[in-house]
Amino acid sequence: MVARERIPLFVLGAIGLLAGIFAGEARIGWPLPAAMVDLAVVHGPLMVCAFFGTVIGLERAVALDRAWGYMGPLASGIGGIAVIAGHADVGAVLFALGSAIFAAMAAVVLFKQRALFTLVLGLGAASWLLGTVLWLTGFSVNSVVVFWSAFLVLTIAGERLELSRFLPPSRDRAITAPIPLALLLLAAFVQPFHAALGGGLFGTGLLLLALWLVRHDIARRTIRQTGLTRFMAVCLLSGYLWLAVAGALALIYGLPEAGYVYDAILHSLFVGFVFAMVFGHAPVILPAVLRVVVPYTWFFYVPLVVLHLSVATRLLGDLLENDWLRSEGGLCNAIAIILFLLTTATLTIRATRARTLSRKAGNKAPA
Repeated sequence: MVARERIPLFVLGAIGLLAGIFAGEARIGWPLPAAMVDLAVVHGPLMVCAFFGTVIGLERAVALDRAWGYMGPLASGIGGIAVIAGHADVGAVLFALGSAIFAAMAAVVLFKQRALFTLVLGLGAASWLLGTVLWLTGFSVNSVVVFWSAFLVLTIAGERLELSRFLPPSRDRAITAPIPLALLLLAAFVQPFHAALGGGLFGTGLLLLALWLVRHDIARRTIRQTGLTRFMAVCLLSGYLWLAVAGALALIYGLPEAGYVYDAILHSLFVGFVFAMVFGHAPVILPAVLRVVVPYTWFFYVPLVVLHLSVATRLLGDLLENDWLRSEGGLCNAIAIILFLLTTATLTIRATRARTLSRKAGNKAPA
């Protein structure tokens, strides 16, 4: 599949993201149209499956370079449209299909290259599949959220493990990495049946993983560089702070099924940590997937700062049980993400136009 044919798949993921954002704002009480209010109950599936599943699936399909791989992001992207249209049951089936194809791609990669990082990526794919199948069969989103958390956390951890191979060999790094990852997987299986124990395992795994990443990630070295490389390192290291916060909260309070603490843990993890990773990796991943140019600009730091301040505000509101702070923080979460999307899209469109004009000028130049 050529780059321009991948754009519709990316657009499906973007639609899932925007719908998920507005559904989340409706969930915390912001006045929105009735259609968005109705989507509040599927905020989680839209963000995890319709957006992250589609976009990460597209990235994986490009890397694998197999035609059947693109059926995964197509299924999860259309699943998001089905959920938005009010057919959550159809969407759940399509999400399950998309996650199954995603897991199959991970299995192919693991078979080709047996390494710790490919195993971790495969376990992340399996976590998404298991969580989606459980949701399809009637488990609540709250019951499967640890599986979906493991999908994203293990995917990110696997990619960071891959890059750690460029660091000097370390026996400590290789030995300690599997411990937090195993705890996260164990938590995913335990939490639907024993919330207190599952929450404790979940928190311990997140906290230990954050400490491992801060100690062993190559970002500790690349932050000394400049431009995009430093921006990526800042995103990574600042995101690891929110990963540690989510872990500490889950370790102290467990993982309730709803309420302020539940909101604090999940949004520290999904917004503070995961979206910091998105901000840091997007300028590199988009050119690889869509064959576009995303020029670096210092302005990328603006949505990143807004993101972190908004998560801190939301977290403070949750811990103080202050609905105003919580809702304001939630609104600014959305503003930060949309601001980053608009910045990236604007830079990409400008760079694409400039490249097109340059090519036309070159073609018109006299021989």
